Amino acid sequence: MNKIILIQTASIGDVILTTPVLEKLHYYFPEAIIDVVVKEGMESLFAKHPFVGKVWTWEKRKHKYRHLFSLIKQIRTVHYDLAINCQRFASTGFLTVFSGAVITTGFHKNPFSAFFTYRIRHQIGNVHEVERNLSLIDFIGPEKRFSVRLYPSEADFNEVVHLKYRPYICIAPASLWFTKQFPESKWIEFVGALPEDLQVYLLGAADERALCERIVKACVPRGVISLAGELSLLQTAALMQDAILNYVNDSAPLHIASSVNAPVAAIFCSTILEFGFGPRSDRSFMIQTSQTLTCRPCGLHGYKKCPEGHFDCAYSILNQQLIQCISYVKCYE
Repeated sequence: MNKIILIQTASIGDVILTTPVLEKLHYYFPEAIIDVVVKEGMESLFAKHPFVGKVWTWEKRKHKYRHLFSLIKQIRTVHYDLAINCQRFASTGFLTVFSGAVITTGFHKNPFSAFFTYRIRHQIGNVHEVERNLSLIDFIGPEKRFSVRLYPSEADFNEVVHLKYRPYICIAPASLWFTKQFPESKWIEFVGALPEDLQVYLLGAADERALCERIVKACVPRGVISLAGELSLLQTAALMQDAILNYVNDSAPLHIASSVNAPVAAIFCSTILEFGFGPRSDRSFMIQTSQTLTCRPCGLHGYKKCPEGHFDCAYSILNQQLIQCISYVKCYE
């Protein structure tokens, strides 16, 4: 295997959860060229990555299929030995089949899987996404112990070093989906109960600034600082790595924390750990309702609103559940 291409054009978290595949590929083929395909905007995740060569990007927001055909044409010129598709969608299946790769592997649920060299069963339930992705290259070798990992550079760490002047926690309060997002009022309640000696940083993308600023204003006079839209993805990872604890939803920041083995407390509202997207950090906490709700989980992914109208899977989570995680970490240290 001299030239390998890994395909994952979904969201940030999905891309991060393919990184153990990169680790395994490098383990077995340390001299191979390993390229990746991501959607435009995700390429910064692999800046300075020691195992990744070229990052191909697919512009999906406008003229999606025109860009796909152009991308395939370029990829075919490389003559890859192996193409690995971590998605189940037809578009990436089409890309895989017409990539020109000698060997192709992907999940059996992909509409183009009949044309793959290896069709791997995709299983939801008590299997982590990491294991699902690694199963795509079981034929390469049996070794399976590979971590979710990103590689922030020295420059990334230097950009956030001034924020580490005293013990701090990070909170990533937002999610793309309403039913995956711990409610704003619950975050405010939590911040108000935190020990005064902890600095609190709010993390998020630029379009999440408004939420973070509302939390900051609601928590005055406590010194909460919003960094939403201020840090790159790898700078965010560099900051999370040295936090006392990182509080996240079932969303991308959860996997960013895992990528640098940062301590993390993951709040699961409508979704459940058994779907396979839980934290991979050595020190991690799972926070969810203690109530038995017949409506939970309401789906594999999030929704724009609670299908039942009450959102009890989030509002029934107790503030003490979040505080206990901090207490445990402080006692441990």
